[in-house]
This record gives sequence, structure tokens and C-alpha cells, in this order.
Amino acid sequence: MAKTITTNELAKKVVNHEETLILDVRNTDEFDNWKIEGGKVEVINEPYFNLLEGIEPVEGKFNKDQEVIVVCAKGGSSEFVADLLEESGYSNVYSLEGGMKAWSEHLLPVKIGDLKDGGSLYQFVRLGKGCLSYFIESNGEAAVVDVNRMIENYEGFAAENGVKIKHTLDTHLHADHISGGRQLAEKAGATYHLPPKDAVEVTFDYSPLEEGNNITVGNTTITVQPIYSPGHTIGSTSLIIDDQFLLTGDILFVKSIGRPDLAGKAEDWVGDLRNTLYSRYKELSENLIVLPAHYSFAEELGNGGSVSARLGDLYNKNEGLQVEDENAFRKLVTENLPPQPNAYQEIRETNMGKINPENEKQREMETGPNRCAVQG
Repeated sequence: MAKTITTNELAKKVVNHEETLILDVRNTDEFDNWKIEGGKVEVINEPYFNLLEGIEPVEGKFNKDQEVIVVCAKGGSSEFVADLLEESGYSNVYSLEGGMKAWSEHLLPVKIGDLKDGGSLYQFVRLGKGCLSYFIESNGEAAVVDVNRMIENYEGFAAENGVKIKHTLDTHLHADHISGGRQLAEKAGATYHLPPKDAVEVTFDYSPLEEGNNITVGNTTITVQPIYSPGHTIGSTSLIIDDQFLLTGDILFVKSIGRPDLAGKAEDWVGDLRNTLYSRYKELSENLIVLPAHYSFAEELGNGGSVSARLGDLYNKNEGLQVEDENAFRKLVTENLPPQPNAYQEIRETNMGKINPENEKQREMETGPNRCAVQG
């Protein structure tokens, strides 16, 4: 029986930039759409059906004693291929437990920093999808921003750290993944916050996330200041935490900027996006650490897996912030759009509370990469 590796063990290898060789045995079209990526990850794609008769198609592509992690959609085919490799004398082969399905749902908590009043800020990195969520804790209380569907991760983290979740927040109505914010708030007895301009069609009660409605977490207060910053959605709201951190949602990423088309409004919203990036954010301190809701490129992963950058540095390095001509900017954000996320319309409707698909269907809707950025 071939050995197995958990998503957590693989995640740690990826974020610690360890040399990692992956043999992905899914069909090439699935592989081309979405794969495991990271700084020192090398991936070979050889569809499972090509290996049914034997391992000849991959012979010579890696050494017999080299560590190889075999990956498939759900973990079954990879076990079969790992066994074949072992029988052929490859001694260091592992099958990824649960396959890409499990990889898509894995969350890795990374500490970003301490807060001035004794609290801490953590980033939960969803390596398989590029989603980033945030856990702010202070004096026994917590707020969680842009919660993923797998809420047990945040519940477990809160229990381990002895804190009670008092607030959950969505910076905007998400189109690429199903929000767990409302569900987590219900289970924890917390308040769920959403920007009202993104909540016009929602079917549930929420607390409006808007400028002036600061949120206190813990006795010594972490000030979370919503800054209305439209562009990705009409309600997109940024958060400043502790005068140190700027949570930008899907407006600004480390290597790109947010796409304004996921509600079908690219032409209408491009001016808002420009105003937010070129005026509103310009008024903020250059020393704020930008913490986005997504990342698109493996090289955005820093030490230990965190994704962040100083705002001033982004104005020097991020190409989406360097387009002085307004028409050129309009062209950039309306003509360089990648394909829209898988099932994005159904995801938006789920996040509005209009539909409530079964858990397995929700997992299926989320499969694949996030595509919230403009590709330069």
C-alpha cells in the first residue's frame, strides 16, 4: 500500500518553499484549468488512463528515490498510481488524501502580526483556491473577515485560542466562493456585517458595514474602519485595522487589481475602481500593510505562506496602479479579464440567500481557481 500525505502536510511544504514534485493524474483539460502551485512546486501531468497499462509514460521523468506526490480529483486514482509506482521500485511515493477536492478546502492559518493593544491578526490562506480570510482576536473576542464556507476551521481556531467570535464581516458580496460569514455568525451568536449596497437583494438580516460604523473587538478595542471603496462590486468596502493593516477585499491585490465585471457592470464600475485605487487609497498612509481577499500567483506567497505588501510599495510595483491615462486604464480592466469563475452567478445567489444548494453541490460550485483579478 502506498503512503499518503495530508493536505496540511502538503500545504506546509508549499508555503515553506520546499522542493515538491507532484504527479497530477487528472485529465489534461482539468489540469490546465487548475493545479497545485507554489514557489518550488514542480508538476508533471500524466492522465490516469495513460498509466492503466503501466508506468512507462512517466519513467525517466523522476528518480526512483525522489519524493513524488500523486494527485487526482478525489484521492482514489492517485492511490492506484502510487501503488503502481511503488511496485515498479519507486520508494518515496505518496498519494494526496482526498485529492484536489480536499486541497480546494484546506485552510492554513498564518500569523500576520501583533496588534497594539495585545491582540493578534491571522490570515487564513486557502492555497487550493487563492482565497484569503482574516481572524482578528483581542482580549477574548474575535472578528472574522471574508469567511470561507468551511467554518469549522475558524470555530476550532477560536476554541484553541480561547476566544469568542463576536463579529463576521464580508468586504463585498463574493462571486467566486461561498461565504461562511452568515453561518458562522449564527453558530457563534455573532453579528454578521455586509456592505448595504451589495445587500440590495439579500433575503436575510445583517448589520450594515459602512463608513462610520466602527466595530469593537475585545475590551481594548481593535478599530475596524470601513472605507467605502467601490470598484469590484458596488458595495466593496475596505477595512483599516489598528492603523496598521488595510484589508482591501477584492479591490487591490499584491500583483494585480480587482476585476469590475462579475455583476455584469464592468463599463459602469471602472470609474469607481479607478477612483478608489488612484484617489481614496492614495490618501492613506503608505505604511499600511495591504491584506487582500485573494491572490492569483504563487509568487505572491511570502515567508510562511502569508500574502501582504506595504501600500507604498504597491504604488511603485503593481502595474495596475501605474496607468496614468484614464482610457488606457479602462481598456486594461475591461479587455484583460480572465474567464469568469466557475458557477459565479449561482455563488452570488447563494451568498444572497436566494438559493441554498446541498453541501456537495456547493463544493462542486467552488471547484477551480479564483478569478477575481484583472490579468495584466
